[in-house]
Amino acid sequence: MRHITINDLAKRLNISASTVSRALRDHPDISKKTKDRVRAIASKTNYQPNLIAQSLQNKRSNNIGVIVPEIRNTFFSTVISGIEDVAYEAGFTIMVCQSNDTFERETINTRALAANRVAGMLVSTSQETIDFSHLKNVIRQGLPIILFDRVVEELKVSKVIVDDFNGAYQAVTHLIETGRKRIAHLTGSNALYVGRKRREGYEAALRDHGLPIRPEYIIAGGYHEEDGRRGAEQLMKLDEMPDGLFAINDPVALGAFLYLQYHRIKIPEQIGIVGFSDNPNASLVRPALTTVHQPAYEMGKTAATLLLEILSGKSPVQEKTVMLDTRLVIREST
Repeated sequence: MRHITINDLAKRLNISASTVSRALRDHPDISKKTKDRVRAIASKTNYQPNLIAQSLQNKRSNNIGVIVPEIRNTFFSTVISGIEDVAYEAGFTIMVCQSNDTFERETINTRALAANRVAGMLVSTSQETIDFSHLKNVIRQGLPIILFDRVVEELKVSKVIVDDFNGAYQAVTHLIETGRKRIAHLTGSNALYVGRKRREGYEAALRDHGLPIRPEYIIAGGYHEEDGRRGAEQLMKLDEMPDGLFAINDPVALGAFLYLQYHRIKIPEQIGIVGFSDNPNASLVRPALTTVHQPAYEMGKTAATLLLEILSGKSPVQEKTVMLDTRLVIREST
């Protein structure tokens, strides 16, 4: 389907393209009646502004846009560090935005970065994102995007991920090998690749070891500590509590960990817990948290390198997936 332009709107309304442009920008010289007509036809035709064309006609600056769900999560802050080191060496600076794990903020950030003439974007999507039109719009206009960690399979861009399936499989296998038979999973959105693959790894490990997949032990939530606390509260209400728990990431694992400790559930005697990420806090709690290590810094470096290869002309814009290995870090929580 062809992209609707300002010229198309101008022809339909029989006015100049400059008038349409000023009306869309709410210019005071344009009457309210004309603005209403322009906005109505723009909405009817699903017009999307050409953000790159609007961002000044001269060359873009050497800025790279980065969008992460949250900066305070040490996994993402470490990824950013890897991105920045590679970008700095190549003479680029980075502009970092956080979506706060909301679709609305992610969309606003995407538009703002494009309007600020970034050379390309590195994006990890929010837990709410199931509509990708904002990213497709930017890609369609020629701005390269690399996705990392929380990626979107349907977008034809390069991606940097870890082996989420195998990491989850190893985590659950470890719980089984320590004698656990009733293993729960605090998962994230199934719409996200990362949540789906880690759940698939969890279920595969149970099946391969002859253990049942019990729906009441699979609790879908988000990616934050509060989601872990809510999940643990639900598990405690079951007639038969699990004796093992695999969480989608370390913040969720730590939220469940602290909730269970507060309610005097002994870790690991009554329940073994495994997270995913290997955040610094995982080794600070007592007992220290067993987790799956993700190479966050390497992920950032790899994503930035892929983007710079496109920007330098060394690599064509194409769909390529780089998968990094994970490893199980066994500590006292199991």
